[in-house]
Amino acid sequence: MQQLLKWTLDTIREEESCFSWMEEYRYEWAPLVKSAVAQVIEGKTILIVTDESREWFGKYVVSTVNDLLKHRPLLPFYQLAENFPQLHSMQASSEIQLLEDMLDISYPNGYFIWYIGRGDHPLTKLSYRNQDNFLWVLDEEVQNSFSLRSSDPLLDIKLLQLYKLFDSTLSAVLFGDLDLES
Repeated sequence: MQQLLKWTLDTIREEESCFSWMEEYRYEWAPLVKSAVAQVIEGKTILIVTDESREWFGKYVVSTVNDLLKHRPLLPFYQLAENFPQLHSMQASSEIQLLEDMLDISYPNGYFIWYIGRGDHPLTKLSYRNQDNFLWVLDEEVQNSFSLRSSDPLLDIKLLQLYKLFDSTLSAVLFGDLDLES
């Protein structure tokens, strides 16, 4: 974990766009990103789930994560709502269970959810069910999540900065520049 913390700090400091706010949050960030990247390396599929206000961000991630100019393996990132349009109308636990059953069949190597959105959104019922999910939660403190504030005037910039850090971490691990275990 120490190597990941040092690498994260160095990457934050190298960033030219006011990313210093992240220095104090790197201890909360590192275990979450370590888990998410490890799951990607294991071959799990990443299903992005957002509240309505962050749909643009989910689309951005899907459209940039597999940019061929990165010269790395293509990674299985998908927006769940694109594959399952009824996602936002699900309410009952039985409906969520049916969806999870379908996802288990669809992704035999496993999957995890990357949730970006408000902590009080109905989709958190799905997102909070597995502790291995990658959670970026707004306006609530939730265990095993990275917390942000929707009232932050720089929220969109911070989301993009965090994505860039996550994407850089993925590349560093894939190319052997960063070992998650040390």
